[in-house]
Amino acid sequence: MKRLCLALLLLPCADLLADTRDEALKLSDVVISANRQVQARNDSSAANTVFTRADIDRLQPTSVTDLLSRVPGVQVAPTGGRGSLPGIFIRGTKTAQSLVMVDGQRIANATSGDSGLQFLSVDQIERVEVLRGSRSVIYGSDAIGGVIQIFTRRNAEAGIHPRLHLGFGSHQTWERSLGLSGGDGRTRFNLGASLDETQGIDWTRKSFASDGDHDAYRNNSISLNLSHSLSDDVEVGFNLLDGRGRAEYDNPFGRNISLTEAVGMKPYTRYTVSSASSYVDAKINDAWQTRVELGHSENRDTKRDRLSDYNAAFNTYRDSVNWQNDLSLTERNSLILGGDWYEDRVHTSENLKADSRWNRAVFIQHRFKAEAFSTELGLRHDTNQQFGSQNTWSGTFTLPLNPDNDLLLSYSEGFRAPSFNDLYYPFSSNPNLKPEHSKSYELQWRSQLTDTMRLEASLYRTELKDAIIARQIDFYIPRNVASARINGFEAALKQELFGWQGNLGLSIIDPRDNDSGHTLERRARRTLSLDLDRQFDRLGVGASWQAVSSSYDDAENTKRLSGYSLLGLRSSWAMTREVLLSVKVDNVLDGTYARARYSYDEPNYENNQDYREEGRVWMFGVTWTPEL
Repeated sequence: MKRLCLALLLLPCADLLADTRDEALKLSDVVISANRQVQARNDSSAANTVFTRADIDRLQPTSVTDLLSRVPGVQVAPTGGRGSLPGIFIRGTKTAQSLVMVDGQRIANATSGDSGLQFLSVDQIERVEVLRGSRSVIYGSDAIGGVIQIFTRRNAEAGIHPRLHLGFGSHQTWERSLGLSGGDGRTRFNLGASLDETQGIDWTRKSFASDGDHDAYRNNSISLNLSHSLSDDVEVGFNLLDGRGRAEYDNPFGRNISLTEAVGMKPYTRYTVSSASSYVDAKINDAWQTRVELGHSENRDTKRDRLSDYNAAFNTYRDSVNWQNDLSLTERNSLILGGDWYEDRVHTSENLKADSRWNRAVFIQHRFKAEAFSTELGLRHDTNQQFGSQNTWSGTFTLPLNPDNDLLLSYSEGFRAPSFNDLYYPFSSNPNLKPEHSKSYELQWRSQLTDTMRLEASLYRTELKDAIIARQIDFYIPRNVASARINGFEAALKQELFGWQGNLGLSIIDPRDNDSGHTLERRARRTLSLDLDRQFDRLGVGASWQAVSSSYDDAENTKRLSGYSLLGLRSSWAMTREVLLSVKVDNVLDGTYARARYSYDEPNYENNQDYREEGRVWMFGVTWTPEL
């Protein structure tokens, strides 16, 4: 593994063989999402955070959103307990302005713009990469705030490797998963399945008697990865992730009946989030690497509520093709050339005026690397069936101050096409909407302060134009009326001292609506996260602390959400080489806090508006990985 890591860091990107990608997913010092190719993290122009499978096992996160809350510049605002809809704010941008992918495939719902991250099982995940800042030149629409890419479980070792996990915790929470991976020098596979369920908590307290029960959640997930090397230079593969289940929720606007009468009438969502892709990765010659991907993703959401008149289905389907070519022109010059095509289709219970659209694009990015500096310049042209042509470009200048310190100055543009709900949802849509646009400026400093301490810091500004907002003054009809600017600073410090591994993340942002001067809703101005871990032979111990300042839940800044801090503790013990015990306690101090509110303006419900979060919770798990 050490030899592979060294090879990945030293070789030019276009010289990497196709069969290194699965192995690279195990490494913390490389990133794939920035340019759709394996490269050293320090060589990427994007501010990035990487969680490997080893990190996931060490941190013991409950969900993907739990991981994301540790990333500087990323804020998460759930609307209840496990399985609830989260707001994901990367550098102050809203959820729909950041791109979410699984194994290279977009998974966001084309009607709402939400990605269903809360429905992805962490046990089926090999790696999570978070890019902060616009990457529209590489990915096109939606990548204004950044990119979140999830890679499903992979195998990088020969032989057969089974695994079994069983966990139990607060609120009658159960986690069950099993997997089997294996392979040889040519073929590798990984197959996994999991079942997670919990009785949950009451998300909105007791607005009506019928809302006085807990909101349960159930998730069934499977994943499959298969790759085969046809030769030393050609690899083919297939990736699949499918998560589906049921999430109950409260409806404080439903009928006021007793809890006894409401038995069996609980509002719930049936959901499916799935992604499937196949690829061919080939090294044509020493200077040319090419990769073709075919993908299909589905995001289905069906709501049933017999306590009100609201029953709806929003199902979106996406087919895609991507072709990328990585060219090493000379020792100092490299080029990325590619093309994208995808088509969205919508099946919904609502009467939308349009139910499909396609987007096609071409992009090019050149990189020059000299001894004294390096540059990166990219250009993309998108043609959208509804919105015509969109051009975006980006540029980065990197100045190595010395072998341990780099300065990066960059500019990037981004855009987002309005969703089908923005355009066509009955009574609250606007078919005349234009795409949102952004311009971002960033200064990064990357420093290897000591052999065991690394600092990455960014100072940035994002300007949003034609932002789409549905305001009460406009009867909640979405309009291109808003412009906003987001100034921010973020820093990530990684330190190893006396055997302790520490990761500190800090973010300070000032996200403002230019027209009103108000702070953008659900964005805290200051966040701080700290993870400390140490391994004592077979015993591992760790702690997490997160502090978040106050924010506002509405655009008018009248509904204030108080700041909060959370402490978590965790431990693991390898009983044998095959059996691992783990335990964690989150929100150790049993703090009461809220990260979002539901809108209900009548005075009698003023004190019931916060979405509830879990108090102190614990989880115990056993993982068995027998050696065959």
